[in-house]
Order: sequence, then C-alpha cells, then structure tokens
Amino acid sequence: MILLLLIVIACLLIVVVFQFYSKRTLQKQLDTIVKQVTPIVENQISSPILLATTDGHVANLLIALNKLIDQNRAHTSHFIRTEQSMKHMLANMSHDLKTPLTVIAGYAEMLQAQASMSESEQKRIINHVYEKTEEINSLIHSFFDLAKLEAGDKQIPLDRVNVTEICKQTILMFYELITNEGITVDLDLPDRPLYALANEEALNRILSNLLSNALRYGASGKVIGLHVSEEAPYISIEVFDRGTGIQESDQQKIFERMYTLEESRNKHFQGSGLGLTITKRLVEQMQGTISVVSKPNEKTSFVCKLKRVNP
Repeated sequence: MILLLLIVIACLLIVVVFQFYSKRTLQKQLDTIVKQVTPIVENQISSPILLATTDGHVANLLIALNKLIDQNRAHTSHFIRTEQSMKHMLANMSHDLKTPLTVIAGYAEMLQAQASMSESEQKRIINHVYEKTEEINSLIHSFFDLAKLEAGDKQIPLDRVNVTEICKQTILMFYELITNEGITVDLDLPDRPLYALANEEALNRILSNLLSNALRYGASGKVIGLHVSEEAPYISIEVFDRGTGIQESDQQKIFERMYTLEESRNKHFQGSGLGLTITKRLVEQMQGTISVVSKPNEKTSFVCKLKRVNP
C-alpha cells in the first residue's frame, strides 16, 4: 500500500515538473515572439518571426503572425507605389494645366495691348484661346472620370455587345485621320458578329484611347492595326503600331496615372497621361484584361480580352 502511494506521488511530481518546464518553455517562446514583434511594430521592419518550437499551438501562432507580416509588407509596398504615383500624377497635371493656361494668358495680354488689331487676327487668337480652354476642360474631365472609376462611383452596366460592329465604327472614325498622315491601316475583323460581355460606351472609349495612343506614339512606323479574334472563352481585340515602341522598363508603368513617356513631354505628341489608366479601369470593370507587348520599331501591341457570350 505504501509502495503504491509512493508511486502515485512520484507520478504526480513528474507531471508537476513537466507542466512547470512546459509553462516555462512556453513563456520563453512567447517572450521571444514579443521581442521579435516589437521592432516590427515600432520600426516598420517586415522580417519574418523565426522560432524553433515543437508546440503545435505556438507553431500555428507563428504561421498566422508571419502571414500578417507578409500582408502588411504588401500593403505598405502598395501604399508607397500609390503615393509615388499620386505625386507623379499631380506634378504632370500641374505641368499640363500650366502650359495651356500660360498660352491663354499670353493671348489675353496681346488682345489687351493691341487695340488696333485686325478682326481676322482677333478671331485667330480667340480660336487659339478656345482650343486651349477645351484642352484644359478635357484634362479635368479625364481626371474626374478616373477618380470616379477608382472610387467605384461610376457603375458600368454590362450587356451582350457586338464587338465586330463597334470596332468597325471606331476605325471608321479614325480612318480619314490615319490615312491623311500617310499611315496604312492593317485591319483584320471577322466576317461574322462576335459578342462579348461589355458596355458599348466603355468599349468605344477604350478603342478610341488605344487608337489615339497608337497615332500619338506610333505614327512613325506608318502602320496602325486593329485585329479582332475569338480565343475561347474570350474575344481578343488587338491595337498595334510599328513605331518607336515602349522600352521594357516603361511597359510596367504604362497604365499608371498620368504616366507619359519622357521623350513625349512635348505636347504635340502626348496626351494627359490618363487615357491608358482609364482604359485599364474600364476593361477591368467589364471583367476583362489588357496587356502590352512592345519591341521598339517592330511592333507595339495592346491586347484587350473580354468574356465571349453566345449570339
């Protein structure tokens, strides 16, 4: 009887000692985690928490914390990119507003200073003022359109849209302008209607932006193309040119707000820098994708893919 009691007491002592050391080990592991978490919180360090443990609960805690750190790193990186993009956008917008405003101010001074100016000269100057005013108006409208798209305030209803017909109508709008520049049109549209889940107004704007972009940057290649094909389950729309193209480093930024190629800061060649950003947002709202591939002086291709629907 005494022997049995001693065995029980020994077992209890072993359990108590095991629990004591387990608790102590757990406390040390938690203290180590806290020491690694503190600089991450205070100094915005994004290194993972490293700890060797055989405790399943502690291991699960480490996995969860490291996932949270990864998400925080991604959000921080996105915030930095967005902040830089906004600064770049504001700088470019300031430049693009300042240029036409300076011209308008100059013409206003001319009208004010030269009272004996001929009527034809006055009309010429007023026409220039009107053009620059429209330029400013267009830029502001583009800016607010983008703001509405990114804020989710502008809803785009989707329906079955005849892509073939819209492409025909859009290229006809640009045909005279393109041919007057001595540019060849490479057109490849299917003989039958192809339908996609889209919005007619949005698709018109996307195509207009892409064709305008091809004219602005690719006219030197003397070829502008529009190809439409069926790549189940998508309808693929390709707009391309054979101009100077886009360097690989610029291809990653081409859809950013207000991004324009540096050599194109000349207003004769560049737009507001919002066109491609708006294009991308519109494509995404129609549940599609858009990509760019460019080989300078060979081919610069923008490909938009929309979900195909049955006739």
